[in-house]
Amino acid sequence: MAEQRRHADGDEARTWAELVATARRTVTDGLVVGTSGNVSARVGDTVLVTPSGVPYDRLTPADITGVDLSGRQVLGSLVPTSELPMHLAVYRTTEARAVVHTHAVHATAVSTLVTELPAIHYMTCALGGPVRVAPYAAYGTPELAAHMLRALEDRSGCLLRNHGTLTYGDTLDRAYDRTAQLEWMCRVWLTASSVPGLTPALLTEAELTEAGERLRGYGQR
Repeated sequence: MAEQRRHADGDEARTWAELVATARRTVTDGLVVGTSGNVSARVGDTVLVTPSGVPYDRLTPADITGVDLSGRQVLGSLVPTSELPMHLAVYRTTEARAVVHTHAVHATAVSTLVTELPAIHYMTCALGGPVRVAPYAAYGTPELAAHMLRALEDRSGCLLRNHGTLTYGDTLDRAYDRTAQLEWMCRVWLTASSVPGLTPALLTEAELTEAGERLRGYGQR
């Protein structure tokens, strides 16, 4: 007999709407092409996640897709993203409430060149420190999720070699902003590195520490 799945509650329905808007934003802002990349958000012990292979502009409230922390589907009938192991690994090991994974062009390019994004800008601190590159593994595999977790240690974002980016936060907006900042920093480093005969100046550990302290006091109270 087919497994019975429950209906979404009010918080899940509202979060799904925010998730779909965030996923569409990744396309609008050029961070993904087609159905590449994926977005998720945690509501209690349920993880809402974009479904596999469905264009974001076609998603409706009826398409809500959710799993529990073991990966068992509890909401919807669409198959969850193939990158579900990465999303669940983040939720099981951090306090994340949202995860954004993209195939952003500049970040993906950087992932093929270095093992850590050079500290080209003080916004490095917004991700917890210099951004590491997780070693390559096939998409959707436990191996990739394990590599990602090591790269994320004490960080809120990482690069995935020959693949893209992953960031997380306590809200969808914060997870998305970290993705956008990471792509921007990769673009800055690539641009500066492309000038013949010149080498980009990088921030020192002390300068990053100072910037990190200042960022903690940034914004409205």
